[in-house]
Amino acid sequence: MIVLDSTTVSDDLRRVQFVCNIKKCKGACCVEGDAGAPLLEEEIGLLEDSLDEVKANMRPEGLRVVEELGVFEYDMLGQFVTPLVNGRECAFANFTDGIAWCAIERTWEQKKISFRKPVSCHLYPVRITEYDNFDAVNYHEWHICRPALVNGRRNNVPLYIFLKDALTRRYGKKWYDTLVKEIESGGKV
Repeated sequence: MIVLDSTTVSDDLRRVQFVCNIKKCKGACCVEGDAGAPLLEEEIGLLEDSLDEVKANMRPEGLRVVEELGVFEYDMLGQFVTPLVNGRECAFANFTDGIAWCAIERTWEQKKISFRKPVSCHLYPVRITEYDNFDAVNYHEWHICRPALVNGRRNNVPLYIFLKDALTRRYGKKWYDTLVKEIESGGKV
């Protein structure tokens, strides 16, 4: 484990090799699971502010759910999450050739909004658990990501490198640069 500022980072971020392979997994992380994507409280407002633009990339079923429930609901632990369509896929998921993609991120790619997507989605397969005095940054192993593990090994890309943009977005460049130094020095910073 690496202790960095107010975070504890699992050694899995340096050991696990991972590169998403959407052609193999079909975007299953947007479809599978027992709840929507975790949302930070401040992301709810960003999503509400971006919704008019995002709607153009959403499918009708997702639009209906968002119009009925809003951009968030609560999971069984009372945490904010994106709403689901049919109790299964994220309301912001859309599909092309059987592959799920994010309507929020597509709208961001089109440069119509400044909010990329929930940071929890950007960070996946890393999940952050917030405690009173620190965040635990852990790898979440899920069978749907097996193709990403194969792809990561094939390309020799550790998880902390694959998630550079997402980790930097969440904790800042200084934090990420320090994490890289810690990992690459073998813990001798």
